[in-house]
Amino acid sequence: MTASTLPLTTRPAWKALEAHHRTLRDVHLRALFATAPPSAERFTAEGAGLYLDSFSPLAISIDRSGAILLRLLRSRHQPMGNDAQRRFGRDSTTADVLAGIELRGKVVLVTGASGGLGGETGRALAEKGASVTLAARDVAKGQQVAEAIRGAHPDAKVEVMALDLTSPASIRRFAAEFLARRPALHVLVNNAGVMACPLARTPEGYELQFATNHLGHFLLTGLLAPALRAGAPARVVSVSSSGHRLSPVVFDDIHYERRPYDKWQAYGQSKTANVLFAVELDRRLVSAGVRANALHPGAIVTDLGRHLSQEDIAALASRTPGGKGFQWKTIPAGAATAVWAATAPELEDRGGLYLEDCQVAAPKESEDQLAGYERYAVDPVAARRLWSASEGMVGETF
Repeated sequence: MTASTLPLTTRPAWKALEAHHRTLRDVHLRALFATAPPSAERFTAEGAGLYLDSFSPLAISIDRSGAILLRLLRSRHQPMGNDAQRRFGRDSTTADVLAGIELRGKVVLVTGASGGLGGETGRALAEKGASVTLAARDVAKGQQVAEAIRGAHPDAKVEVMALDLTSPASIRRFAAEFLARRPALHVLVNNAGVMACPLARTPEGYELQFATNHLGHFLLTGLLAPALRAGAPARVVSVSSSGHRLSPVVFDDIHYERRPYDKWQAYGQSKTANVLFAVELDRRLVSAGVRANALHPGAIVTDLGRHLSQEDIAALASRTPGGKGFQWKTIPAGAATAVWAATAPELEDRGGLYLEDCQVAAPKESEDQLAGYERYAVDPVAARRLWSASEGMVGETF
């Protein structure tokens, strides 16, 4: 029985498949046309439990009887082979996702590592043998984290370096020193951030949440790109939040120069920027063997919420879909998705994704849905626009 092979990379190819839609027996296909350009058409193979898109090398074979055969070479959205047997969820911890993982010889950098999720991320990766740099604005707190790691694991390779993500000078100084000592970098976890703080601006006039959560990491990652390329295959992990649902990036007034300041909206904008940054970074560096993904860690009580009152927390809970509030996680569970993003064999050669609960998330389908992401957060056009705008703000082209 002969077959013709159609690579699903063009709209005509999809139409050819669609024409045979009703002949499917083992796998049912349905189109999922998102707001992205035609090149990003997506569909699911529901019967096989796969989520595929046109960025995945997929061949559709149609034999003479009209049956359709799928030949999947690599999917962005589904674990393959033996790795597919690893299953994690909301309560999975860093220990769970690192079971059986060996990181000796890997160089890792974690920002915002003076405690909380960053400290746990650094601890978990160092425990598995990675050489970990904890970047922290408060170096004394960072040293406490490092000492605790060494106390539990005397052979752990961990160091602390000063980094203030609101200061371009600090970022450039950090990058220069890091590159001099570490010419290759295998994992960069952009974890640092602030949340819902009162209106404040950097010396450059940039709104503080956007400057800290996005711009600082944008500049840092751009400066460290040579080390990431040298360490390929390498990964960049962008710690975002479900809070990205609170606002897209408002390109006409990112820094609240003409609109009233809303601390939650500003936080949401910065978290959307984290996802868009991962999308565009992955597109730019994939050919160099560097992949980038963004994630929602979950709701965790850490120092990130130091600006929040009980009224603030109640107000945020009321903004969750359906006003359902939060499902709280422990710190080891909260850091698990970042650690999974940094190390999971399931994510090899996959990027531009939004992750949550140690899984690849899907777009939201309804307003009251707690899980999933807003489509504007992965819009490739917005991602490129943000990249260009960010280069203008930091005064450097990457």
